[in-house]
This record gives sequence, structure tokens and C-alpha cells, in this order.
Amino acid sequence: MKKVAFICVHNSCRSQIAEALGRHLAADVFESYSAGTERKDRINPDAVRLMKELYHIDMEAEGQHSKLLSCLPPVDVVITMGCNVQCPTLPCQLREDWGLEDPTGQPDPVFRETIRRIEEKVLGLKARLS
Repeated sequence: MKKVAFICVHNSCRSQIAEALGRHLAADVFESYSAGTERKDRINPDAVRLMKELYHIDMEAEGQHSKLLSCLPPVDVVITMGCNVQCPTLPCQLREDWGLEDPTGQPDPVFRETIRRIEEKVLGLKARLS
């Protein structure tokens, strides 16, 4: 089974959502991980709240937390979220950038749209890796 790493700077919002949706929607095709170049004390509370509301996924209860790149196992696929910073290169077979704006501090409709786009991209990745 392929291992997919979702990467953004703080590993607190978009990459955490992608990890959770990967586990929820694509666990039969790939293993999902997330990490960042820096850590935050906790996952973005709006992301946690909306993922519970929309998918009944409690990211914190499922053990998700902000992690550094050094915590990742070797991966096959690296997905960057669109952080507009230089991401370190991780060895992988496939690398792509999803170009998603960080919804942190934005109203719920912006968050929901970001989550919807991540879901769409996770399902697309699942189809390509199947």
C-alpha cells in the first residue's frame, strides 16, 4: 500500500484535514500522514470543529497532532498544500502541490470550501493510485 504525506508549514490545518480525509475516504488505497516544517501546539480549532460537523471525524480524539517532517516514515507520494514557501525535498515517487490557500482566521464558508476542495483532491488521488 502506498504511503502519502500531506505537507504544510505548521501541520495544523490543511495537511491535518487531508490526513483525516485520506484515512476516512481512501484507507483502502493509501496510508495517510501529515507533517510540517514547523509545529503548532494544536490542530486549528476551526478545522477540528468543522471536520466533526461535516464528517463526524474527531481529529484530536483519533490521535492527530502537529508533527515535523522528521516524524514521517518513508513515503511514496508527497502532497504540498500550497504554502508559498520552499518545502524541503522528501524522497518520493510522486510529488504535487495542491495550491490551497490557508483558511486560518477566515469565516466558516471559506473553511468549508477548502475542506471540500481537499476532499475532491483526496478522491482524485485515490482514483489515480488505485
